Amino acid sequence: MTMLAMTTDLPIAFEHVGVVAGGVSILSDVTLRFHAGAPTILIGPNGSGKTTLLRVAMGLLQPSNGRITWGGQERVAPQRRAIVFQRPAMLRRTAAANIEYALASVDVSRDIWKQRTAELLAMVGLSGFGERPARKLSGGEQQRLALARALARNPEVLFLDEPTAALDPYSTKAIEDVLVAIAAKNIKIVMSTHDLGEARRLAGDIVFLNHGRIAETGAAADFFNAPKTSDGQRFIAGELLI
Repeated sequence: MTMLAMTTDLPIAFEHVGVVAGGVSILSDVTLRFHAGAPTILIGPNGSGKTTLLRVAMGLLQPSNGRITWGGQERVAPQRRAIVFQRPAMLRRTAAANIEYALASVDVSRDIWKQRTAELLAMVGLSGFGERPARKLSGGEQQRLALARALARNPEVLFLDEPTAALDPYSTKAIEDVLVAIAAKNIKIVMSTHDLGEARRLAGDIVFLNHGRIAETGAAADFFNAPKTSDGQRFIAGELLI
C-alpha cells in the first residue's frame, strides 16, 4: 500500500514580493524564507510592513507582485496555518465555546471537543476559565484564549501580530511562557513585536524591516551583538528611524 506523504507549509518562501495599496508601497522586493525551528521575530519601526508581511504569509493578502510559496506550492489553503492579531475578536460566548467554534471549523469530532478544549485551556494557563464569558476576561486572558483558539486548528505555523502590545509585565510574561511551550511542540512561530527585550528572549532569528524592505536578517544573537547595518545599530540603540 502506498503511503501518502504529509503535506507541509514549510518552508514559506517570499520571492521579490511587493504589496502596493492606494498607490503606496507597503512591502517592496521582499525575498525571505521561513523554515521550521525556533521562533522568527519581525522587528522594525511602526509602519515598516511587519503586519502586512504576516498577512501575506498567512495568505490573507495577495502580493501585488512577486511570488510566495508554502512547501514549494502556490495558492495553498491555510489549513496548516493560524494567525492571532494584536486585538483578537472574542465571540459572545464562553471561553470554552470560543475554542469549540474553532474545533468545528476544522472538523474535529464532537466526541473529543470537551477533552481537547480542556487541554488547550490548560496549555495557555486558563484551566477553570471555560465557562466564563470570553469578552469579560482581561486583555491578557483574552490574548491567551486567542492563542488556544488558534491552536485548536492544529497549525504547523503560527503567526502572531504583536501579541503582548499594551499588556502589563505579568500578562506579557504569561504570554511568553505560552509561546515557549508552543515552540517546544515544534510549531513554527513567526511573530512581530515592538519590544526588543521580548525579541531577545524569544527569537531564534530576526527579520528587521524598515520602510517596507528587509534591512537585515540573521540569528538573533548575531543581530543583537553585532548588527551588520547602520540602521540595525541605530534601532537597537533606541534611535528613531525616519
